[in-house]
Amino acid sequence: MLPLPSAQQLRYLIALSELRHFGRAAAACAVTQSTLSAGIMALERQLDATLLDRTVGKKVVFTPLGHEIALKARQALAALESVPQLAAAARTPLTGPMRLGIIPTIGPFLIPQTVTILREHFPRLLLSITEDTTEHLLEKLALGQLDILALAMPCLCDGTETHPLWQDPFRVIMPEGHPLANMSTVPVSRLSSHGMVMMEDGHCLREQTLAICRQGPNRAGTEGESETTFTAMSLHSMAEMVELGLGIAIMPALAIDGGILRGRRILSRPLTGGPAWRTLGLAWRPRSPRAADFQTLSATLATLRPSESP
Repeated sequence: MLPLPSAQQLRYLIALSELRHFGRAAAACAVTQSTLSAGIMALERQLDATLLDRTVGKKVVFTPLGHEIALKARQALAALESVPQLAAAARTPLTGPMRLGIIPTIGPFLIPQTVTILREHFPRLLLSITEDTTEHLLEKLALGQLDILALAMPCLCDGTETHPLWQDPFRVIMPEGHPLANMSTVPVSRLSSHGMVMMEDGHCLREQTLAICRQGPNRAGTEGESETTFTAMSLHSMAEMVELGLGIAIMPALAIDGGILRGRRILSRPLTGGPAWRTLGLAWRPRSPRAADFQTLSATLATLRPSESP
């Protein structure tokens, strides 16, 4: 039988692959640098494989094989950690650590309610939260670095099991005195004649905004319109740009109901004339041993559905 690496050896390897520094990796594993280095060398001897390229001086460079083994180590450690988690979940729902990933256009407006309700109903749940773009969160989920994601759909969520929570309508925001301000609703077709403020590349809200803009006539919604398009790194930056008169923007009702426009000279109007919403939902790895926990979490978060915005 082939000798199997220990869980500690896998932790050393994963920490080094993520931090690319022996000292920081050792600190993350709560061991000395010499202990971590010896553990990596013992793993190489055990596998009869070279995992690190030691010809490049003090830099931490993984060999192609070392990179692949580090990826497998993440998956193996996640599977190993799921064993006690599964046993705990069978005894009491939503018990023990759970790593949630959430996108920035949802996080600030859903996290406070989520943490409050989970603390109230599941006090033994140890929740940790990571905020990042959809693409990066899906990568971390596949690598076993996260357990479950809160995303906006549609998204490229292949390889995951998804569970929708509720629809989050889009609304048009504009500065006071804007030509569209006298309308009670804004047809998608009217977006084509106004400059837009959009999220930067990598945010799903940008792609969703472009898809809505393409519904209108003579609106390509492409990067070729950069002279009338401003790019924001967050919804708060987007609101500031709109208030300055740099353009109008499409913003989720979740953010507006969460007070992002409070105190600003900005108006919001519902969109009409085409599908103008996103679906908020959860995603996790297929056949996860904690699927029952995630279903319970879905049912719990569904109760947070906001009332329809006026």
